[in-house]
Amino acid sequence: MKIDIPGWKTLTLEHAFFDVNGTLAELGEISEETVEKVRKLSEKLTIHLVTSDTRGKGRAIAERLGAQVEILDASENAIEAKRRILHTLGADRTVVFGNGANDAGALQDAAIGIAILSPNEGAASSALLASDAVVPSIETGLDLLLDPLRLIATLRR
Repeated sequence: MKIDIPGWKTLTLEHAFFDVNGTLAELGEISEETVEKVRKLSEKLTIHLVTSDTRGKGRAIAERLGAQVEILDASENAIEAKRRILHTLGADRTVVFGNGANDAGALQDAAIGIAILSPNEGAASSALLASDAVVPSIETGLDLLLDPLRLIATLRR
């Protein structure tokens, strides 16, 4: 997926990396609208879920989406673990969606980082500052990629 953002950069994306709780799911549940949009995005990008699995539903959500999932070990530093996974995928080819402090490193290092302002969890200030764009919902964030003109309108210089 190639998106030329005038005055900024050209994105050549292969992967979408999602935090789960507070980003893709609210209170451990994923909406049908989100499922449909992620499935549509999966026609263009490989979908990866990376989660500390606070609510224990990461595997079920990944299965529902037909996505790959990486559940982080509680003893790991989640910021560094998410960064490591991102760099394994290729940070320059990956869009990251997140809302938590443990997403800030991946949001910052990604080709593009999109922070989700979760209605139930909010968003960590470090995640907001590390992101290229901030949106009010996961559906809005997904729409930035499903209709790239929206992303261009937001980020063009």
